[in-house]
Amino acid sequence: MDDYPLLNIFLTTMWIFLWILWFMLLFRVFGDLFRDDTVGGWGKAGWCVLLILLPFLGVFVYLIARGKGMGMREMTRAKEAEAEFRTYVRDAAGAEAKPASAAEELARLAELKRDGSITEEEYQRAKALVLS
Repeated sequence: MDDYPLLNIFLTTMWIFLWILWFMLLFRVFGDLFRDDTVGGWGKAGWCVLLILLPFLGVFVYLIARGKGMGMREMTRAKEAEAEFRTYVRDAAGAEAKPASAAEELARLAELKRDGSITEEEYQRAKALVLS
């Protein structure tokens, strides 16, 4: 350990971090390229050749040429995923489920109180919330 000083450990760690960061960036570019429906097969093949043969230049050219679109496509995918999730939750909860009216909610609370599921104090708090 004496022949490997602390600065060398720091530099080695930095290079490993940069190497991992580089691969993450390369995978992100490939992922964006193959998810983009606006680029045809030949365009994707051309970008792949450039990214494989000249990876550093290819990634930087891709980020310059299509970087803004990457963010917009990612936002669009996230919004679509959120909309699909909300639709799924709405369907799973039941499309017919409507918010209960105040009278229905009070009747349900009275039933819970009568069954002994809630105390008088809990009933009064819930009743105040329904009526407010």
